Amino acid sequence: MTTVHKRVVRSDLWIDPAFDERLASEPDVSLRVFPTQGNPAAAWDALANAHVYHISAAKDELPQEWFARQELVSRCPELLCVSSNGAGYDTVDVAACTAAGVAVVNQSGGNAASVAEHTLGLILGLSRRMTEGDQRMRREVGYPREDVMGHEIQGKTLGLVGIGHIGRRVCALAHAFGMKVIATDPLVSNEEIVSRGANPVSFEELLAQSDFVSLHCPRDTSTLKLMGAGAFARMKKGAIFITTARGGIHDEAALARALETGHLAGAGLDVWDQEPPPLDHPLLAMANVFATFHMGGVTHEARRNVAAIGAEQIVKLLSGERPPRLINPEVWPEFVTRRARILG
Repeated sequence: MTTVHKRVVRSDLWIDPAFDERLASEPDVSLRVFPTQGNPAAAWDALANAHVYHISAAKDELPQEWFARQELVSRCPELLCVSSNGAGYDTVDVAACTAAGVAVVNQSGGNAASVAEHTLGLILGLSRRMTEGDQRMRREVGYPREDVMGHEIQGKTLGLVGIGHIGRRVCALAHAFGMKVIATDPLVSNEEIVSRGANPVSFEELLAQSDFVSLHCPRDTSTLKLMGAGAFARMKKGAIFITTARGGIHDEAALARALETGHLAGAGLDVWDQEPPPLDHPLLAMANVFATFHMGGVTHEARRNVAAIGAEQIVKLLSGERPPRLINPEVWPEFVTRRARILG
């Protein structure tokens, strides 16, 4: 009988069955699921001996005591990897993991097609005022259609703040609609931006030139409140703001003011400071705000894809392969040493 010695742990928050199925096919990998509520002793019993913690990326769904912060990492001496179940890793203290020799990985790209489609849906819905027309039809009969007359997106300029896995897919879809695409990304060279289908510009140029500004950048110290009052003021009058990135990158109060004054024509928001936002949130009261509840990557296809690649990456990492989505590459030499010591 094969001895199972590679231990993976996850919480009981929903995940596509593809994750558990893939790990179950490995004879030397075990999976434990701990309860997020009601039984902390059982959770710590599972985590204390974990080699991999596959963590929820949903910061407002996972209780904070199960975030991968220094306290948790210090109580898990055999922990080799924290694996986010999405592209984001808001629930992970990367610095604390790195200091402990723990690799951090995410599943970037796994939901790119779904998020890109959602982005185009927000752009089309706002430009053609579809949500306003939908609500008007539910209230009255025979209103003048010109009251909710919108604009074509053909020929308009789309500015992408970030052109990674999702941004480049949005770029391709936008070209299919006849849009001009410009982009800024500090992590991508101008030559690479061009190869991904966009014209490289500075952040300031992007704000000034775009009919639509769409965020596809990570949330970190360099991007928090990137879109504040000043940035919204520098956008074209009548432009539309879109974000499927992360809450906190845009200032919600500043955005509300830019919409109230009429400087911006609308906003498509899939991410929020607090998720879900309260029902009395000022942005939810605005007819020209297309609001969704972090649904960009929530499709059957994306959830299964993210689960499958997450499990596959864990299996290969535990076998000693360098993972393709390593967030803290500087940890790799220490990881290799620790893996040899812990797993033999």
